[in-house]
Amino acid sequence: MKIKDLKKLLIIFIIFSCSNNGSDNDSGKNLTPNNYKILSIGDSYTIGQSVSNESNFPVQLKDSIRQELSNDKVNVEIIAVTGWTTTNLIDTLIPIINDNSSDNIFKNNDLITILIGVNNQFQHKPFSVYEEEFPNLVNIAISLTASQNKRDVIVISIPDYAYTPSGQSMFNSSQISEEIDLYNSFAESYCIENDINYVNITDITRLGLAMPELVADDNLHPSGVAYGKFVERIFPVALNKLLN
Repeated sequence: MKIKDLKKLLIIFIIFSCSNNGSDNDSGKNLTPNNYKILSIGDSYTIGQSVSNESNFPVQLKDSIRQELSNDKVNVEIIAVTGWTTTNLIDTLIPIINDNSSDNIFKNNDLITILIGVNNQFQHKPFSVYEEEFPNLVNIAISLTASQNKRDVIVISIPDYAYTPSGQSMFNSSQISEEIDLYNSFAESYCIENDINYVNITDITRLGLAMPELVADDNLHPSGVAYGKFVERIFPVALNKLLN
């Protein structure tokens, strides 16, 4: 074989090797999955009173994100109890903030959702309590994110239980709606002023009488179907926060 032919073969070999190395590097970029942590805090609307554990909105949100980011791991923790007011939630979160142990699973979250306030209204707490405690809760949530950044917090509006069979039969439904609007207006204004993510889902719950499938079997709380509609609105905001 002539020398010039050997040179040609050598050049081809080098080009082929470089091409293979580049392909291997590209394919290896996403071999290590991310492990996303989500924390959802609130009340009965967060735990999904009267629906299965798989049907509440935090779990449906986790499943939607996991489906979209199939190579990544997504975990959700919930801190919520039926009947909790903003005061109850703060009292529960303060010890968590002060717990610096390595096994504190509620810290260093990639995303936190807040849905709270309906029990302040239902229990006729002074509105001034919510005005004072809601901003505190937002700041607490920020402190529980890994980034310590408000961009990783999503506030969700309070559902309107006036548009349920129980809400219609047991309470002054028009007053409920007016008071829910007051709470939501304050939260939304605070979020806008402070550049915090706010997702409105209240209008979905106000379809509860016209669309009974949006109400759980207890005739008071949202159904799994309703929570799925919540997630349709929360998901794009959450995904954007996780990826950017």
